Amino acid sequence: MNNAHRPFPPLPQLSDEERITRARTAFERLKTRHSCRAFADTPVPREVIEYAIRAAGTAPNGANHQPWHFAVIGSPEKKRAIREAAEAEEKRFYGEDGDRPKASEEWLDALAPIGTDASKPFLETAPWLIACFAQRTGGIAQDGKTQNYYVTESVGIACGLLIATLHEAGLATLTHTPSPMGFLRDVCGRPKNEKPLMLIVVGHPAQDASVPEHAIEKKPLEQISSWF
Repeated sequence: MNNAHRPFPPLPQLSDEERITRARTAFERLKTRHSCRAFADTPVPREVIEYAIRAAGTAPNGANHQPWHFAVIGSPEKKRAIREAAEAEEKRFYGEDGDRPKASEEWLDALAPIGTDASKPFLETAPWLIACFAQRTGGIAQDGKTQNYYVTESVGIACGLLIATLHEAGLATLTHTPSPMGFLRDVCGRPKNEKPLMLIVVGHPAQDASVPEHAIEKKPLEQISSWF
């Protein structure tokens, strides 16, 4: 293990006004990000996805074990397999398979304004799917045995950076989380020590893509922060 240290990298020398401007600009860009559920099949260069994953790999994480893996799916056959498996789980979730819904009535009521159902055509239409896996073990050496720490927190932050970078690149995204998601491990050939955390759909929005009015409403600063 390397215990050496190096100086902290220099940060921009900015005035308070410049820092406020940069923070405001970042907020103004990020507030235009919305989940997209209607994608065009317009190609997206692989290099865009590569840089977004590199950005995700800079996320803070427990003991620098970097407990994540991003499986990128562009193959039509793989995307079709994922759609079929995801829709099977979603039909059980919404009760569209003829059985009682797995989701509670309260949960389904909460989803109603968004207008989601078991049909997920975007899983085949969008040019890229990114399956995000959380590695319970492996460590920096990826030995599959060393215990990882703060796994969910670490991978969650990485996914946030991934989504922000893709938005900065002018792309639409959707976080899709069918439950259970074990089929993603099978389709992507990932080991048992990895847990699928989410599927990120990436591409250009379709011409008829829309955002539910319900999703536009964001809690104000006063509700999401406390100052002491």
